[in-house]
Amino acid sequence: QVDLVESGGGLVQAGGSLRLSCAASGRTFSNYNMAWFRQAPGKEREFVAAIIRRDGDTYYADSVKGRFTISNAKNTVFLQMNTLQPDDTAVYYCAAALPPAGYQNGYWGQGTQVTVSS
Repeated sequence: QVDLVESGGGLVQAGGSLRLSCAASGRTFSNYNMAWFRQAPGKEREFVAAIIRRDGDTYYADSVKGRFTISNAKNTVFLQMNTLQPDDTAVYYCAAALPPAGYQNGYWGQGTQVTVSS
């Protein structure tokens, strides 16, 4: 059994920060690419950030570039979110994918709610 468990969500005022964590268990994720997605009410799930295990490269959605930072340590991936805005309010999901498979064919966590008040 594979589990991805997110934590760190909550309520924060605009301009504040949160750090999300995603702990992976059940197998070794050293070869998995890891990513964060989010889904706001009434909207499609969207990509936020990813880290490529092979070379450590990181990728960000334009909407979070310069404010969010993805990092990893062993089987945990983090998302440091700074200068949060109300538009960042969403359920944030962690995902893992073994290349060349995409995240839609990988593993997903249950999500953690992030609410940013204005």
